[in-house]
Amino acid sequence: MAEQLSELADDRALLGRTSTAERVADILRGRIAEGFFPPGTRLSEDAIGGALGVSRNTLREAFRLLTHERLLVHELNRGVFVRVLTVEDVADIYRTRTLVECAVVRGLGEPPYALDGLAAAVAEGELATVRNDWKALGTSNIHFHRELVALAGSERTDELMRSVFAELRLAFHVVDDPRRLHEPYLARNRQILRALQDGDHGRAERLLETYLTDSLDRVVEVYLRRVGEDGAGS
Repeated sequence: MAEQLSELADDRALLGRTSTAERVADILRGRIAEGFFPPGTRLSEDAIGGALGVSRNTLREAFRLLTHERLLVHELNRGVFVRVLTVEDVADIYRTRTLVECAVVRGLGEPPYALDGLAAAVAEGELATVRNDWKALGTSNIHFHRELVALAGSERTDELMRSVFAELRLAFHVVDDPRRLHEPYLARNRQILRALQDGDHGRAERLLETYLTDSLDRVVEVYLRRVGEDGAGS
């Protein structure tokens, strides 16, 4: 925890003169997504508030926001913890992803599409693979899907899926073999990108739907082995 708090203190400068609960929540959300605070970690008000230089009230409001986003959970008389997802949580995340991501692709209209962000995410994944950095590959996969959602041009959809993808990272953090989990999907990202470059959003949607179904099966398989159905550590 000391190392995490030291790095968290580096984020203090990001608060600047606009130290708000929303900005603190942004910082903590990013740190949770990066795995600095793994699922099940208890978050100390004193330690984190001191590292960021914010008041207890501001930090509690940030915790409340992240609890609303289902990233944290408050346990009576115990404190605030990074949430440990259940298998049903994981399945629900993928239901939401399928509903939103497939609808975005289905509604793209006539080509050409603005695909620079998708192409950059694929390149990011290829670089991570060359470096054997499987955690970074998982990040690039999420970047790919975030850019896919961004094609809708909807701030509300972007905000909704930001929380969904952050929850998804909670599941990824318990995986013991990130290469096996993430590597197969780089090629699928390329296929979806190629279909969109060809202007065939129907094919892209079919590829995406199969992709998400297969990804759910793989994540649930790993999750059951690692944490069990109720989300408790094994």
